[in-house]
Amino acid sequence: MTKRKTIIAGNWKMFKTRKEATELASAVAAGIKGEKDLPEVVLIPPFTSIEAAIESVRGSSIAVGAQNMDWRDDGAFTGEVSPLMLLDLGVKYVLIGHSERRQFFGETNQTVNQRLKAALAHKLIPIVCVGETLDERESGLTDSVVRRQVAAALAEIEPAALDIIIVAYEPVWAIGTGKVCEADEADRVLGQIRATIADLYKEGGHSARAEQVPLLYGGSVKPANIEEQMAKPEIDGALVGGASLKAEEFLPLVKAAQKRVQGTAKTTKDSLSKV
Repeated sequence: MTKRKTIIAGNWKMFKTRKEATELASAVAAGIKGEKDLPEVVLIPPFTSIEAAIESVRGSSIAVGAQNMDWRDDGAFTGEVSPLMLLDLGVKYVLIGHSERRQFFGETNQTVNQRLKAALAHKLIPIVCVGETLDERESGLTDSVVRRQVAAALAEIEPAALDIIIVAYEPVWAIGTGKVCEADEADRVLGQIRATIADLYKEGGHSARAEQVPLLYGGSVKPANIEEQMAKPEIDGALVGGASLKAEEFLPLVKAAQKRVQGTAKTTKDSLSKV
């Protein structure tokens, strides 16, 4: 049985001052203190609150990520943040190609690929975001759009990097709208993503590495729908937006993912006992 990492990542977007970040991160850390079989919990605050969040979760299992980064180490690029700056803060994860970066700030498939290469070069764990707009979905283009985005992101990426990369499917039409991609459909699209990765790496016999890539769903994830999502075979976790801004909404998501971790561990143990 393939055992993939289960991840619950909270993308705070452009919310939370340093003080608010300290309060929220501290509450999340307190909420999981002493718990076992937890998923990987990642908090992704705005740049100005990264340091505060890191200090607040120090000593816990919680990791902190960044919402974006430039692919260059330094230079005359006003307003940008480099991988070296993130590493200096203690960042472990980085979002790449979030739909809001694509929609509002000119991110392209090509710059996603450049950022991914930089993240890997600096040993940051990338969460690569892909997903279709409402027009693309209604035109029946979901699968082709997602396949194209995945292929472009992974261009010239070595097979070994699949041991590190995480991919998040976030249908643009479901982000912050209250509309949710049904769990069965999210699972189907994630299956398409895994099949695309396998096909991209079939040369040289590396297709099996696709089975190890954690795939997340993002788009109006809430306590009310997380358990159904976690029950699906291709959904390895969630990239959470609005529900990550309050500890009382985010912690139930972590607990739901904890059940998946415990179930996977039990299945693996049972399988080994039969060997």
